[in-house]
Amino acid sequence: MAITPEQFEFVNGWTPADTTTVNLIRNAGFAVKNTDGTSAEEYAGIITLGTIGASDQVYYQQTVGGDPTNIVLTGPVNQAVKVFGDADNGNFDYRSLFNLFVREQAKTYADSDLDDIGVTTLTYQAYRFPLANGDDLKVTENDTTVDAYGVTITYYGTNQVRSIGGTNYNFDVIVDGNNRTAEEIYMAVQSLLRKTTDIDSGAGTVRGDTATALMAFTGDDLKTTTGVYIDNFQAIDTNRITFTDTGGVERKFPFVAAGTLSFNANLVDDGQAVYKMYYTSGFGTTGAELVLDNSDTAIEGTITGSSISFDYDYDGDTAGGGAGIDKNVTVVAIGLSSAQYVLAEGTITRSTQNSISLVSALERNYSNA
Repeated sequence: MAITPEQFEFVNGWTPADTTTVNLIRNAGFAVKNTDGTSAEEYAGIITLGTIGASDQVYYQQTVGGDPTNIVLTGPVNQAVKVFGDADNGNFDYRSLFNLFVREQAKTYADSDLDDIGVTTLTYQAYRFPLANGDDLKVTENDTTVDAYGVTITYYGTNQVRSIGGTNYNFDVIVDGNNRTAEEIYMAVQSLLRKTTDIDSGAGTVRGDTATALMAFTGDDLKTTTGVYIDNFQAIDTNRITFTDTGGVERKFPFVAAGTLSFNANLVDDGQAVYKMYYTSGFGTTGAELVLDNSDTAIEGTITGSSISFDYDYDGDTAGGGAGIDKNVTVVAIGLSSAQYVLAEGTITRSTQNSISLVSALERNYSNA
């Protein structure tokens, strides 16, 4: 009996012969009715909207924490799924929860649920869920490689406080990045989110392939989902990670500038050459002030290679004229046997590409004998 073009009922004792028959029904949901008109079984027609790879496996979850079930055919979905059975037909009611997932290695992840289609309770009709995937350009390694990165995820029942720019915020999922780059952390997390086993490094149990997505890239910037924080990421990635606290508010660290000091062969070959960075405003006076990096360590040291990287708390450091402004700096270097004293001026701007070069003349007069 057709109710609508996408909803019908089996009545008068009729029922599909078997699951093969059920799996051939498209673009519709249906119910098998008892003689008194009540439902013995109900099936929702599940259809996905969006591009999904022809060989990609979509799967669904019908209970909180329950194991997922694969859609019968790969690729875009158009299948009837049983959501209710009376006492003689499974004795379950799954009409109030339905989660769809597609998670393939090296592809973007997608999921969809009842909230996405504005439904609270399924019935025996067709439903169209937004679900699409595509190539993930940020995944460049296989699972075996990224699983060895040592990245872990811990889910907490209470808020975990993290300081961002001197202010504390609450998070309840902590990813330990194990000093990996943003891309490496992301790849490792994506691999964990396809595991069929417990991925919670804490006391709880969270099955990976049905856990909520934790982060995603927009261009080169990584953003976490609500309540997720990353510990132990590389400092160079500070400016391109956005954390979303448990209140759903995005938080970012103050901008950290970065750059490179480059040295010519005379300084590199000297073996005992040293360098120091000062604020230009006081350089040459008894009040000359060394520039401190983002961890409050003076930017100075022995020259051991042709270049040395540095970072700088651009938004927070008030020295040299105030916070959040460009800083004029003077870098000096000197060796003993092969490098003369050299001075170079530069400016630290709101950038990670600051560069200052020091070219020392060959030392022809001093002998370090």
